[in-house]
Order: sequence, then structure tokens, then C-alpha cells
Amino acid sequence: MRQDNGTGDGPVRSADEVGSAAAERPDPWRRVVYWVALGLLVLLAVVALLTFEAARSTTQAQEKADQLVAALEDAGATPPSREQIVRVLGDDGGAACQDPGNALRKATLFSQLTNGASGPGVRPVLADSRVVQGELLIVEIYCPEELEDFQETVAGLELADVVVDG
Repeated sequence: MRQDNGTGDGPVRSADEVGSAAAERPDPWRRVVYWVALGLLVLLAVVALLTFEAARSTTQAQEKADQLVAALEDAGATPPSREQIVRVLGDDGGAACQDPGNALRKATLFSQLTNGASGPGVRPVLADSRVVQGELLIVEIYCPEELEDFQETVAGLELADVVVDG
């Protein structure tokens, strides 16, 4: 039963009418809070997944870097730091494993086996056999599926033992 309270604010409602009207009409802020909470939950789940993947990737990269350091030391080379290897090669070998036998990679390798001159003075040289051992070890550890193709590329090179250890 509605009555006018005399203040001009409209009819006076009973407690039952007020409770039922509130139950019928949800608070608009409640919906906003739910959506914000859901958005934050999804955001935290994405961050957790990315963090987990990065940690697993870092662990694999460190294990492979340790293998490479050991292999380089066994070959008599001075390896770079583990952190440098992890940064450059990651867990998949980076650029060293992106089709190491293709023409561009071969040209890059061959350009490093020259006398160091530029322009028309560039001449191929007999490089030391250890020059390609590091690359072979990287391919062997990080991308063994590419090793056979890269060995074929290197097999055609004339290498010699020209560096004398002092």
C-alpha cells in the first residue's frame, strides 16, 4: 500500500516493497566488480603461463649451454661464459640452427675464411681446422637434425692445422 509522505518525494514504500525492488534490480557496480575481477584473474593466468614457460626455457638453455661449454673445453677451446651462450643461443640454437646449410649461411661461413682484405683483394685462405669445430659442436648440441647437412658443407672445405699453440 502506497501513501504520499507529504514531502513531494513520491510515495512511501513499505519494507517489503523496498526489499523486493532491490532483489529485482541488481546493483550496476556489482557487475563492474565481477568483470574487473574476471579480467584480473585472466591476466594473472596469462602472466603465470608465460613465466612458467620462460623458466622452463631458461633451464633447458642453461643445460645445453653447460653441454656446449664442456664440449668446447674438451676440444681445447676457451668457451665464452655460460650466460653469453644462453643469451645468444637460447634453448634452440638461435640463428646457428636456422637451416645452417642454406646458401646465405654458407656464404657467411666462407666469407670468414678469407685473408681479411676487402673488395678485389679478398682471397680464400687455408683456415685452421678448429675454425669450424665450434659451429659443428653448436649444431650437434642444439639442432642435431641439421648436423648431417652442415657436415656435408664443411666437408668440402680445405682446412689445415695452421695455428700453432704456443
